[in-house]
Amino acid sequence: MSGRVGRTVAAAAAAVLLLCLQSLHGSALPAVSSYEFTAYRMQQFNLVQQKHGCRGAIVVAEARSADEPVLTRRCVVMKVADFTTEKYLQAQKQNAAAVLILLPKNISSLPQESIQSFMVSEREALQKETLMPVYVAPEDDQLLCMYEEVKQAAATRTSSIFVRVLRSMVTATAFQILVSNNAAIKAVTDNTVVTLEGSLAGAAEDSPTIVVTAHYDSFGLAPWLSYGADSNGSGVTVLLELVRLFQKLYSSPRTRPQYNLMFSLTGGGKYNFLGTKRWLEENLDHAETSLLHDNVAFVLCLDSLANGDELFMHVSRPPKPDTAMHSFIQTLEEVMSSRFPWVRSSLVHKKINLGESTVAWEHERYSLRRVPSFTLSRMGDPKSELRGSILDTMSQVDLRKLKRNGVIVAEALARFMYGLSEKGSPKDIQVFKGQMDFHDGRMSSLMSFLTSVPRAAQLLDKEPDHILLLNSLEHEFRRYLQHVHRHTFQQDKRDPEITFFDQMNQAVVMYRVKPAAFDLFLGGCIAAYLGIVYYAIQNFGFLYTKLKAAVKSKPH
Repeated sequence: MSGRVGRTVAAAAAAVLLLCLQSLHGSALPAVSSYEFTAYRMQQFNLVQQKHGCRGAIVVAEARSADEPVLTRRCVVMKVADFTTEKYLQAQKQNAAAVLILLPKNISSLPQESIQSFMVSEREALQKETLMPVYVAPEDDQLLCMYEEVKQAAATRTSSIFVRVLRSMVTATAFQILVSNNAAIKAVTDNTVVTLEGSLAGAAEDSPTIVVTAHYDSFGLAPWLSYGADSNGSGVTVLLELVRLFQKLYSSPRTRPQYNLMFSLTGGGKYNFLGTKRWLEENLDHAETSLLHDNVAFVLCLDSLANGDELFMHVSRPPKPDTAMHSFIQTLEEVMSSRFPWVRSSLVHKKINLGESTVAWEHERYSLRRVPSFTLSRMGDPKSELRGSILDTMSQVDLRKLKRNGVIVAEALARFMYGLSEKGSPKDIQVFKGQMDFHDGRMSSLMSFLTSVPRAAQLLDKEPDHILLLNSLEHEFRRYLQHVHRHTFQQDKRDPEITFFDQMNQAVVMYRVKPAAFDLFLGGCIAAYLGIVYYAIQNFGFLYTKLKAAVKSKPH
């Protein structure tokens, strides 16, 4: 009888301990104890002696929600909707160990307000440098599970002090974020910038030249996630369609206009238009024969044309009435008013500040060399957050508006080169129709191809898929154009204009752990259990007498 009572007491104590442990683990959402994923580090580069982006890469910290009051030495986990300038600066101010942003797979599922807010914060974060590591990781089930748990933990700070202490010290599940690569971040100055050039010869040997250009690289918070659909995949897509259509006009002597038509795709556009600068230097300062040496009517730069119902014509100085550029801008406005009256146009005059080390638009590179030029874009502000964001994906592109803007450019070029306005042709005349029309399928395929890999400048000469992209663009030029040249520019390693850094993608491990206080609590539970058993054994006679008396007094 006595042995049975002792075993009963011990079993009861064990049951209490197991129930405590079960309650502790029952609060956690289902997830593996450790999980490895790839995260992409925030941009890090030096441009014209100015430092941008994050300088840190190593992370060993506990994950916390941005809603927590104390973020010191913690890895702050945010969704796109959480990432604001205020919260980012708060994390910096509190010396957070890192920031991890979760990027949804489907950008179109985000509210437009969240997208706009993130883009603004993204641009502001990249203006200056920070020692705090900032990473972006595509969302998956495990990361979302972790996010929900740290979010729930943050919500308990509105509870009573006792509940908050109990949860944070005992019942909460913590997540440790670890970037184990301890190698030092190294500068990369051997990047090459590639600019492609091709032309179509006009009807006469001394024909003036029209240049159509677009930069092809992309920009965003993290290079490996910068697909640049609108900025500037849209400009490249329109240019490639112009190449195809005008090649047909130039292929017959009867339809060949009195203008040379030069096309160029320039690299380094997101970094002070470095490819354009070096290409101009080569053509104007070193090359003995170049179409840019001859009579250049104007240069048309295409930048971000995949959305909106307003087109801005950015100029460094207003064109004079008797110039070719002034006539072409008038023709552009004529095509818009006659064919697409709902599309508004604006001429934006912005002087080049020679005191600044960077330029705002690609045409400014030409204007500095006294070449008449302007940029056509749906964006009126050169500092617009839309010009460089990891949220600039195919989901943000309106292919119908992209085609419409391409048609406007093509029709205006044709009207100008053939002098149709002077000849009294109807204002709504269509040069490109039927077999000569823009192909919806081709434009969609071009956009899909351009956004199939990130086109950040620091990746384009390093990764096989990115090298293939440049080779494919060159193939398109050689298919339709004459005198195609590939210009590859190397930087001066002693004094590079732009310096990139490595470790842009990292393997990150997430561990599910209990707080250190949990070990103390568990030790206390075990000690209490052993104490109960010891007390029961030492005082067995007394307990047995009490239990026997209780049983006898119980009515039958």
